[in-house]
Amino acid sequence: MLIPTRRLWWLIAIGIPIALLGAVIPGAEYLLIPYNIALAILFFASGLSARKWDVIRVTRKAEPILSVRVPNLVTLAVENLSDQRMTIRLRDVPPQGMLADDHEWKVNLLPGEERTLRYHITPVVRGQEEFEGVFVRYIAPMGLAEIQKKLPVVEPARVYPNVQALKEYDLLKQKGKLQQMGFRKTRIRGLGQEFESLRDYNDDDIRKVDWKATARRGRLTVKNYEEERNQAVVLCVDNGRSMLGEVNGISKLDYALDAALMLMHAAANKGDQVGLMMFNDVVSRIALPRKGHAQVASLLERIHDVHAEPVQTDYVGALGYLRARWKKRSLIVVFTDAEDPDAARDLVAALSPLRKRHLVFVVRVDDPGLKSARATYPETMKAAYLRTAALWYGHERDEASRILEAAGVQNIDAEPQDLSAALVSAYLVVKERALL
Repeated sequence: MLIPTRRLWWLIAIGIPIALLGAVIPGAEYLLIPYNIALAILFFASGLSARKWDVIRVTRKAEPILSVRVPNLVTLAVENLSDQRMTIRLRDVPPQGMLADDHEWKVNLLPGEERTLRYHITPVVRGQEEFEGVFVRYIAPMGLAEIQKKLPVVEPARVYPNVQALKEYDLLKQKGKLQQMGFRKTRIRGLGQEFESLRDYNDDDIRKVDWKATARRGRLTVKNYEEERNQAVVLCVDNGRSMLGEVNGISKLDYALDAALMLMHAAANKGDQVGLMMFNDVVSRIALPRKGHAQVASLLERIHDVHAEPVQTDYVGALGYLRARWKKRSLIVVFTDAEDPDAARDLVAALSPLRKRHLVFVVRVDDPGLKSARATYPETMKAAYLRTAALWYGHERDEASRILEAAGVQNIDAEPQDLSAALVSAYLVVKERALL
């Protein structure tokens, strides 16, 4: 694409005095025709020749796994391949549906110079997208035309649940500051776990003191425990119609997958096996528990492009299928949104056979907007309707929680920002108290 420059427009404007000169000198206006023809020839000749130049090389580097709803770094390496100083304008084309900060630049490059440019993209939804290319503009010889090219810097952009949160989890865990992410410590650490060794007392819980060893050694001695490993955690994620509901414009399924990913990572760090089942009216995907972070990566591939569907969830069929395929006692975590008493009773009926062998959690996403709607005094008729609806919905949801708790199912009902921390904290309690 050839774009006229400001210099060309100034040269065209010079033709105006030539045309006006014809009023004083008859026939002088005819000089405007060869003048304009000459400008047109120079514009197209210089522009078309410059289009053939291969003067700019652009290489893009982005994370192979992009995290949804958080900024992801994109780096462009721009190199001047010519033997002249180049001034270029450059614009990267982020994938459709992704928010991007400033991704246009004007860069001056010396011959052979390479420059690194950075910006961030924020994917809104999970799935497979694509970077479409990079547009560059540079000035042709004589400065009459600006050349615009689209460089074929095309590559896939695969959007997953929030993988960046795992890096933050690992970093804070190393520093012993997981509380900053909302994770809670249990008061009793090590009780009920496998005995490992004896050691001297050091401000430990008094219940860990081994009094026989203390008498034998002549100093306070405590038992050192290690957590049981190679236990199993199975995540059952409902992607039926109840998970189509949105909180702050984001589906409940997305929040559930973020929490599921965090739990998978924490369990793999503890040496436990991790498995996954996706279901609605049918079981669409299942992976039986296995150990290691390679298993977590495999499960991540299975869930990164899953979306909720407008179908009624069959709890009995899905959980019965899991019960037939997996017998080992495990922690079964069901991500769903049983938001009314009827749905809660159906879920309890499906979970009852599982509870005979397994420890079961039900994880639901609460909507903070409901609390504010219930607490706000209505000043208009519309606000009164909204408050009434929120009160009714809240009552239904509370009744569903009571049904789950009465059946002995641990119900984790948390707002989106607290869901991952609440779930992983509950899992750590299970590990530390050896409830499996």
